[in-house]
Amino acid sequence: MNILLIGSGGREHALAYALAKSPLCTRLFTAPGNPGTARHGQNRPDLAITDHAAVRAFCEAERIGLVVVGPEAPLVAGLVDDLTAAGIRTFGPTKAAAQLEGSKGFTKDLCAEYGIPTAAFARFDALDPALAYLREQGAPIVVKADGLAAGKGVTVADTLDQAEAAVRALFAEPGAEVVVEACLVGEEASFFALCDGTRAIPLGTAQDHKRVFDGDRGPNTGGMGAYSPAAIITPAIEAEVMQRIIQPTLAGMQARGTPFTGILYAGLMLTEDGPQLIEYNTRFGDPEAQVLMPRLNSDLVPALLSACDGDLSGTVLEFDAHRAALTVVMAAAGYPGTVVRGSAIRGLAEAEAAGALVFQAGTRADGDQLLADGGRVLAVTALGDSVKEAQGRAYAAVARIDWPEGFCRRDIGWRAVARELAGQDDTAP
Repeated sequence: MNILLIGSGGREHALAYALAKSPLCTRLFTAPGNPGTARHGQNRPDLAITDHAAVRAFCEAERIGLVVVGPEAPLVAGLVDDLTAAGIRTFGPTKAAAQLEGSKGFTKDLCAEYGIPTAAFARFDALDPALAYLREQGAPIVVKADGLAAGKGVTVADTLDQAEAAVRALFAEPGAEVVVEACLVGEEASFFALCDGTRAIPLGTAQDHKRVFDGDRGPNTGGMGAYSPAAIITPAIEAEVMQRIIQPTLAGMQARGTPFTGILYAGLMLTEDGPQLIEYNTRFGDPEAQVLMPRLNSDLVPALLSACDGDLSGTVLEFDAHRAALTVVMAAAGYPGTVVRGSAIRGLAEAEAAGALVFQAGTRADGDQLLADGGRVLAVTALGDSVKEAQGRAYAAVARIDWPEGFCRRDIGWRAVARELAGQDDTAP
C-alpha cells in the first residue's frame, strides 16, 4: 500500500518512522516533509497541501491507499472531507469534527451540554465585556484564543494586569474570539485515544513541558520535551477519563451529526475532583508523538485503517509496558520569539550512535549540510527502563550534537524522575 503523510514537523518524522515499519507500507510519501522524513520515504515539497485538488490528483496518480494528516491546519481546512469525497481513505477528523481543536469555544459548549468536566468559562467576541468579566472574576485566570495558535495562544495569568494585557493583545486581531476560564489546580497530563466515530481505544499517555525554560518558567511554547508513559494517569484514572470525557465527547459529536474519527488528544488537569479537560487537540501531539511512536509495539497502519473504516472493535494497540521514552526538544535561540535561521547542525549520527532517535522538525538540507530552519528544530528521544534512564540517555545524545545556536531545557522529565527517586513506579503502562 502506498501511503501519503501530510506535514513537515517532528510529529511527522515520528509518524513516518512508525508508518514505514509496517509490512503494509509499500511506499511512503511525505508532503512537504523534512530531511528526517526523507530517511523513511520520498518527500514531496512540490505538493501544496493547501491545494486540495492537487493533493487529490497526486493520490490518484500514485494510487495512495491511505492518507495520514499530521498537522491541525489541514484538518480544520477540510482536507479529510475533500479526499474522502473522492474515495481516498484518509485518517483524521472532518472539518466539522476538527472544531474540537479549531475552536476552544466550540469544545467548551460541548462540555457544558454533555456534562464533560472542565473549568468554568465564558466566551467573548468583544473587548469590553471580556475585561468586565476578568475584573469580576479576578486572578489567577486563564485567557485563550478561540482558534488555532500553534500551542501558544494561552495565557495563565497570575495577576489581573497580565490577564487584561492578554485579552487586549488577542482582541487586537480582527474578528478575534476569546475564552476566559477558571484556573484549575493540579498536575497536567496528555491522554490519547484512537476513535472510529463511535468507539475509542486508549493510545497512550504522556506529560509535556510547555514553558521554555527550566523549572517551568517563561512563556508557553509548542512543547520543549515530553516523556511517556505518564504514570500519574493510573488505570483507574484512565477508565474515568474514557467514561467521563472521551466517550461523552464521541456521543455528543455523533448526536450533532459530526462523528469524530481520528486522534482525540485530551489535555487534562488532574485535580482533587478528578480529571478535567483543559482542551482537545484532534491529531497526534508534538512532541508527544516522538515519545509515543518509539514505545508502540503494534503495527500502526492497520489501526489507522480500522479507524477510517469505522470499526475499531477488533483493534488492540500494545505499547512497551516496561520501557519509558523521553524526548528533549532542541530549539533555535530566540524561540518562542524571533529566531535566526540557517545555522549548521552537526553530530546527529553521533547522537544516534549513542542510542537515541533524533526526530527532525525545523530543518532543511543544503547539500551535505543540515541547517536550522524554524523554532523547534530537533527532538532527541531515548528509551530506558525508567524515565530517569531515558532522560540520561537523551541528554547524553544531546551532548553529541554540535549546534551552538541551539538550546534546550535541562530538566525534561523532572516530575517523573522525582517520583522514581521517591520510590514510586513511573514506568507502568
